[in-house]
Amino acid sequence: MPRVLIIGTGIAGLFAALRLANEGFEVEIITKQRPKDSSTNWAQGGIAAILDKTNLQEIEGHIKDTLDAGDGLCDERVVRMVVEEAGERIMDLLSIGVEFERNKQGEFQLAQEGGHSSRRILHAKDATGKEIERALTTAAQEHQNITMRPNTLAIDLIQRQHKHPSKGVCGVWALDQSTNQVMTIEGDAVILATGGAGQLWEKTTNPSVSTGDGIAMAYRTGASIINMAFVQFHPTALVVEGERPFLITEALRGEGAVLLDESGYENWKRSGESEPGAFSFTLEASPLGSMATRDVVARSIDQRCAESGASHVYLVTEHLDKAHLNERFPMISKRLRKYGLELGIDPLPVAPAAHYIVGGIEVDEVGSALSGETREPIPGLFAIGEVACTGMHGANRLASNSLLEAVVFAHRCSSHLIQEELNEVKCSPPGWRSDGLDELQEHGPIAHDRVALNQTMRFEVGVSRRFSRLQRAIRRLRLFEKEIDVIWKSSLPSREIVELRNMILVGILVAEDAISRTENRGLHFNKDLNEDVE
Repeated sequence: MPRVLIIGTGIAGLFAALRLANEGFEVEIITKQRPKDSSTNWAQGGIAAILDKTNLQEIEGHIKDTLDAGDGLCDERVVRMVVEEAGERIMDLLSIGVEFERNKQGEFQLAQEGGHSSRRILHAKDATGKEIERALTTAAQEHQNITMRPNTLAIDLIQRQHKHPSKGVCGVWALDQSTNQVMTIEGDAVILATGGAGQLWEKTTNPSVSTGDGIAMAYRTGASIINMAFVQFHPTALVVEGERPFLITEALRGEGAVLLDESGYENWKRSGESEPGAFSFTLEASPLGSMATRDVVARSIDQRCAESGASHVYLVTEHLDKAHLNERFPMISKRLRKYGLELGIDPLPVAPAAHYIVGGIEVDEVGSALSGETREPIPGLFAIGEVACTGMHGANRLASNSLLEAVVFAHRCSSHLIQEELNEVKCSPPGWRSDGLDELQEHGPIAHDRVALNQTMRFEVGVSRRFSRLQRAIRRLRLFEKEIDVIWKSSLPSREIVELRNMILVGILVAEDAISRTENRGLHFNKDLNEDVE
């Protein structure tokens, strides 16, 4: 029976694994930490979906909202495909054991988020990703055809040994972090489901595993990497000194929370008005105010902080029903109490943080990774989830479309492998190059370079950009690249070396794509281009 290797344990990787395993495939899943340490597990908001395929008005509304958010760069064919398949994939998730929030009548309790014209988001209060991860992980761990290998770090893809321009992929070299030994893991197909790269930035909502590994490995194998300039910064990450950013779901604004700067908050309190919406600085950027799409809101906050010198603005909820908010957002409520803050009472200090890579490995409609040279599928290599660029999101991802895209493409990818009758491939890979290499003796430079990388990406390749800053970023990143290359060639691999090597490469891909763009669109905003327009 063919053997499929999946790297990553978010919604995309686990859903594909279960579908393949149910068809008798032998599936091995590797993940660098625990299975639950994925961006899926951290997703609060939900999954956008129209369950009734006959409700053409709602389906067209979801498609239009997605296209509008994508600012002209979405592949409409892909958008329509994903939205129309949503209902079936939700039924699949329900059959696996995912439980979405329902009202007293047993109907799904739908939420609305920025950029959506109606309520269409299924959720499990404010822990939707955690609920999806729970159900999928439990099912995968219990399946006899699935082997899960935690604490295993993918290093590089193994190419098939023949002379075709796109050789194809037949496995991966991986570091067993419990033994520090490099393993050769073969597969007749490899599915990258490694998530994003938020750890490149100093402030991010992503888990520690999000270091761009899949994008970097695929690039080194010759895959096409596209649209890397489009990095989504979540507008509302909680700002608490000394703590990593904590995402405050967009659904809170869907329930009526409003963004105010300090003067706007003071003006509202003095006015005696019951609703603060009219006092939001976000109205200067969009008539939708706090409910505008993420790119608009994040830039608006970034600009306001730059003008005022403040480190944050406020997300205000005190005009809303406290009991309802605490019931609807229990995880956020619990986390806020840790810092002495209360929903429905205290203004919450928030600022943008790196959240989602819209670009990534260019794939076709079944998730096949395309060659950068030929734009033809690379045999045996697939990418699904955040690591892939499907054309769904265009220049900006609409809220709660990521989990939907991931599960639809996981289904399409696994269906392709099943229908095409994947053949067993004789790989015969060479052993990992380890002769003459020693363990890294001095770790200080690695840690210092990672901090410098984070700061470079934050200040030079952030929410708003300039050509001079992007040029500065590329110069620094190329210097980091030379330094890590020396270490890479002389040292045995470790997680800190592998991750930094990948992060530097992905940082270069982001900065170079950004500097090549001649117009502002979606998530990419270059102040120099804006001034030219004015």
